[in-house]
Amino acid sequence: MPKQVDYEDRRRRIAEAVCLLADEHGPEGVTMRDVAARAEVSLGAVQRCFRTKEEMLLFAVDHVGERITERARARLARNPARSAATTLGHVATEIALLGEEHRAEARIWLAFVAKAAVSEPLAGPLRTSYTALHDLLARLVTEAINEAATEHGPADPQHEARALLALADGLTSHVLIGHLTATEAGAVLDTHLAALAERLRTTAPPPPTAADPEGR
Repeated sequence: MPKQVDYEDRRRRIAEAVCLLADEHGPEGVTMRDVAARAEVSLGAVQRCFRTKEEMLLFAVDHVGERITERARARLARNPARSAATTLGHVATEIALLGEEHRAEARIWLAFVAKAAVSEPLAGPLRTSYTALHDLLARLVTEAINEAATEHGPADPQHEARALLALADGLTSHVLIGHLTATEAGAVLDTHLAALAERLRTTAPPPPTAADPEGR
């Protein structure tokens, strides 16, 4: 009987290989042959999954974006009883990729962003990822307003979500190039979240700090 091939698993392995190579050489330095070697599959296997290098990079962009979004959503699932304001802090911290364990992922993400600035096909998946993160933040801001029992809260959830996403995303690059330490960036994020909590008129506990991301 012919061996059954899990093509989705193979595509994910290839995406991980693309990410590792993009971190080392930039997206432009990724070749299908090198990806095959890193993923420990044949070049033909890579070509059966992706017809072109561009198609392979598009899948890798989606893969990284989904990984960040799923991690943020997992925060919600792990602690459903926490207030929306506190959860908002946890999710924003995930998006900012401030932890040392996420440094490689941050480099990969910014490398794809830079290439997407001159490549519309790559820009599309990134916009999709940013939209998913924006929608998640907007939902949490709306929930925080509802928790504060203000019929007409002083904050616009869409505006606040855009501002928070832009801040978290910007802090990623500031830490990556060494302009800010992860602790300094965490303090900036904490200050913004505290001001947002005040605008939302919530009495929830303060958002988690970079030094204590679990809010213990």
